[in-house]
Amino acid sequence: MNGIIEIGVIQLFAAYIFLIILLAITRRQGIGKEKEILISSLRMTIQLIIMGYVLVYMFTVNHYLLSIGALVFMEYFAIRNIYSRIKVKINRRLRKVISLSMISGTTLTILFFLLVVIGLSPWYETRYFIPIAGMIIGNSMTGISLGAERLIDGIKNRKDLVEGALMLGATPERATKSIVNDAFTAAILPTINSMVGMGIVFLPGMMTGQILSGVSPLTAIEYQIAIMLGIMGSVSLTVFVMVQLGYKTFFNERSQLEYGEL
Repeated sequence: MNGIIEIGVIQLFAAYIFLIILLAITRRQGIGKEKEILISSLRMTIQLIIMGYVLVYMFTVNHYLLSIGALVFMEYFAIRNIYSRIKVKINRRLRKVISLSMISGTTLTILFFLLVVIGLSPWYETRYFIPIAGMIIGNSMTGISLGAERLIDGIKNRKDLVEGALMLGATPERATKSIVNDAFTAAILPTINSMVGMGIVFLPGMMTGQILSGVSPLTAIEYQIAIMLGIMGSVSLTVFVMVQLGYKTFFNERSQLEYGEL
């Protein structure tokens, strides 16, 4: 079989049988999530249809301003999403650190990946730039969310230990070292876990999409390995910068714990 099998409108609607099954299960069990499930499914459908037309336009025009605009939009949305995901109070200085970490870490990774790993020319080729930037920013967003929440919780719940270490002469870096390391580990663990099961437990979406579109599995695997390493690098870099600068936002210039920031 050559090429991709086109999915017609009727066939696409047939896939919604799985949504009906889920609604039937939640209704029968009295879970009460039918409205939320319907809204999520409707949003997903509308958002993807709109995005499909937007991407067709962007791929056709293929201008560097479109790639930069898409990058700025994704960064803005990701940072806003991080703020809303974290369920604990985020002080103003930590918000700046999160923004700085996201923008610097993901931008450096995206440029390195496109220019060095893929050797993309021109660098703004939208067909490559936008999907790869989306994957790197999306995974970094998840990592930063987990890391920031763990960092805030750690300092808040272990502030007595941090205070005790400071009283014994430890620096803020030394007093929060275990908290910072825990936050970093918690943030990168989902990425590492997904790499462990990849290729055995499941096939990743990017690789599956390439294979379905007719690309050789070997070529798809090369791209998948490269993008996973890029994602791992971006998550590690963004979270590392965030935790290394983030813990400092809980201390004043005299290295005292700021209770008002907790």
